[in-house]
Amino acid sequence: MKLLTKFNLILVALFAAGSILIAYTAYQFLMRNARSQVIQQAELMIQSALSTRQYTASELAPLLETLPAHKKRFLPETIPFYAATVTFDYLRKEYPQYSYKEAALNPSNLRDRAVDWEADLIGYFRNHAGEKELVGERDTPTGRMLYIARPILTEQACLQCHSQPSEAPPAIVQTYGTVNGFGWKANETVAAQIVSVPMAVPIQIAQAAFRTLVIYLIVGFVISLAALDAAIVFLIIRPVRKLSNTADRISTGDMSLPELPVQGNDEIADLTASFNRMFVSLQKAFRLLNG
Repeated sequence: MKLLTKFNLILVALFAAGSILIAYTAYQFLMRNARSQVIQQAELMIQSALSTRQYTASELAPLLETLPAHKKRFLPETIPFYAATVTFDYLRKEYPQYSYKEAALNPSNLRDRAVDWEADLIGYFRNHAGEKELVGERDTPTGRMLYIARPILTEQACLQCHSQPSEAPPAIVQTYGTVNGFGWKANETVAAQIVSVPMAVPIQIAQAAFRTLVIYLIVGFVISLAALDAAIVFLIIRPVRKLSNTADRISTGDMSLPELPVQGNDEIADLTASFNRMFVSLQKAFRLLNG
């Protein structure tokens, strides 16, 4: 096997091992970065919903409750749950894959009733009272989704409408009936604020970046290998080949050859100079033997 072939095999093996390590590390980093971006989006959305709830509770609801219409019929616009959900529904017209829901186990409006996986999240918060947030992923028909869930605990103000039908405002009972949305207790986890964000786009961006990185690694290796091969051929293989050819001719008795030129001061130059001294010594020895 030629020296250049051996050298290339060693380089390819080292490159393969290093590339696998780099590719694995880069892929994990890109996936973590994509997930972090999704989490940031979800955090921003959930904070926006909280801001809507706070605005409704502190500024909008007091104004609406003074209207004569509020005494005759229930105005859902006074409820922070409703305000946050409806506001997000407008966002979903442009971004239908994003979702926000304040899922409850026993809501007044059945639209807010928790489905199976949402009920599991509420049950988790009930069993882990110290947990303030839960981040997870789940598969959906439209792709993988990341969700952030936060528990919703009943406050004293909630009990005015959700303790018993007899204590609730007549407008609420008239609108939703006496079956759903009652029996809540103070400081009980009755719902969860859940934001779901699609992971498809960030993951596609991360995968595209990973493919670009792999292509650059391969192209960089091919260029580096070609440059190294050229350097080895000109600096090592060609001088050694000259030494080998000269040694072959000397071994057949050809002593009329000139000394090889010594170029530089590296190991190849030292080897050439040593070869020249040996050749001169052989020439002198042959002249002495031939008289």
